[in-house]
Amino acid sequence: MTSTFTDLSLLRPTIPSLIPSSFSKFTTHRPLKLRCSLTEDSTTFIPFKLNGEAQSSAGHSATADCVIVGGGISGLCIAQALATKHWDVAPNVIVTEARDRVGGNITTLERDGYLWEEGPNSFQPSDPMLTMVVDSGLKEDLVLGDPNAPRFVLWDGTLRPVPGKPTDLPFFDLMSIGGKLRAGFGALGLRPPPPGHEESVEEFVRRNLGDEVFERLIEPFCSGVYAGDPSKLSMKAAFGKVWNLEQTGGSIFGGTFKTIQERSKNPKPPRDPHLPTPKGQTVGSFRKGLAMLPDAIATRLGSNVKLSWKLSSIIKLENGGYSLTYETPEGLVSLLSKSVVFTVPSHIASTLLHPLSPTAADALSKLYYPPVAAVSISYPKEAIRPERLIDGELKGFGQLHPRSQGVETLGTIYSSSLFPNRAPAGRILLLNYIGGATNPGIVSKTESELVEAVDRDLRKILINPNATDPLVLGVRVWPQAIPQFLIGHFDILDAARDALKEKGLQGLFLGGNFVSGVALGRCVEGAYEVASEVTDFLSQYAYK
Repeated sequence: MTSTFTDLSLLRPTIPSLIPSSFSKFTTHRPLKLRCSLTEDSTTFIPFKLNGEAQSSAGHSATADCVIVGGGISGLCIAQALATKHWDVAPNVIVTEARDRVGGNITTLERDGYLWEEGPNSFQPSDPMLTMVVDSGLKEDLVLGDPNAPRFVLWDGTLRPVPGKPTDLPFFDLMSIGGKLRAGFGALGLRPPPPGHEESVEEFVRRNLGDEVFERLIEPFCSGVYAGDPSKLSMKAAFGKVWNLEQTGGSIFGGTFKTIQERSKNPKPPRDPHLPTPKGQTVGSFRKGLAMLPDAIATRLGSNVKLSWKLSSIIKLENGGYSLTYETPEGLVSLLSKSVVFTVPSHIASTLLHPLSPTAADALSKLYYPPVAAVSISYPKEAIRPERLIDGELKGFGQLHPRSQGVETLGTIYSSSLFPNRAPAGRILLLNYIGGATNPGIVSKTESELVEAVDRDLRKILINPNATDPLVLGVRVWPQAIPQFLIGHFDILDAARDALKEKGLQGLFLGGNFVSGVALGRCVEGAYEVASEVTDFLSQYAYK
């Protein structure tokens, strides 16, 4: 049930404006060469088939090439990637989910003319993400936000636009002239050298780009994407692509220049013509919300997605493969599989893996997931402060709130401005996130208290103080929302993987957002990567 949670990353252009747009994705990953498996005219999908001859083998209900534990977006996309890219190697795949629905934290609701999200809100339309969209049959349902819509950060009581492109840099008032010069010189390499330890996001940014960039851009960005504490988040793990620029080029600018040179020498292959072409820096969703993606994939996988299946035990067999026992509505069921992928949250994986490897389980138990609440409320359009309207409308992606500005809400997404048909005419729909690593106390608040906190914050910034009370559509508290990529994160993952290898647990893989990254798009990109790892293993397995 793994998936990214908050996606205030739709405000991402806050940071990429300081570096070339080609480096606007901060998580590190290897390049993926993907092509759509479905053409624009494709309307059918070949379902997985279980090996009928082994249905009753050794007391097992079925055998599979791969069992994926967790039916969130990561697990489903791994299965889809195996089906579309590696059918010849892994034709028999099963996805199991303990809950009675797929999608993990993706939660789309609809009522009385409103359509809202209570988990992640959107995704970055990268080519791997768009490949998944097309292969799921959702190309015509894709909706993209206006790339020119402004993004805002609260500073000194005012919502200030952030630069969306390099030409905006001299004119935006979120930073002083001195702060801009400090950032520019630091990016060129005029800053203290790297220390001899793994830096936090705060340490890296203050050293390279200065205090203003950190306090007014990066700190609210960390709150929006990770709901995290940048003094504890690892720069290397959380924003590895920018971290790597300094490592490879001696400075952010030097690394950027060097990477551009490398790309010019090794150009990318032609882009798949079946993929949509987004304009500018934007975010995507679907006509009926994000839930359309997991639902579409599950429909295509058909009976190979097993709902309300709770894994109770997993055993490594002496002759290779794994035996998995599930509690299901029909009773206990056992599966035999050549490989297994865990995409459940790390604390659940820790419990399940403890009998196989206490050391791996102990490592995974160290990852931290702070609580976050998603509060969806609506106001009449006339409740918006006149100075916040552009041509009589609330326009923009949304706003982020640095922790230093005396506002409890992490940020607000202008849902009805971002995508079409999200609210009735004359109404404004706002999705607000509150909580995170710096405010875990939200779990002790009632729903009404959370709404009051959000409403109080909005009346300081966006809503007229004398406006009527908001219409409350939904309050969803996620007690363990987003894995934190803290200092030492990669060491924890390496320790878990090494422990699995030491126990001879080849063919058992870790996936999901605590491995790939927390943004929904990174979960999809990570799914393709895990599918390739599974395929490599199964290819070797066939010759044993």
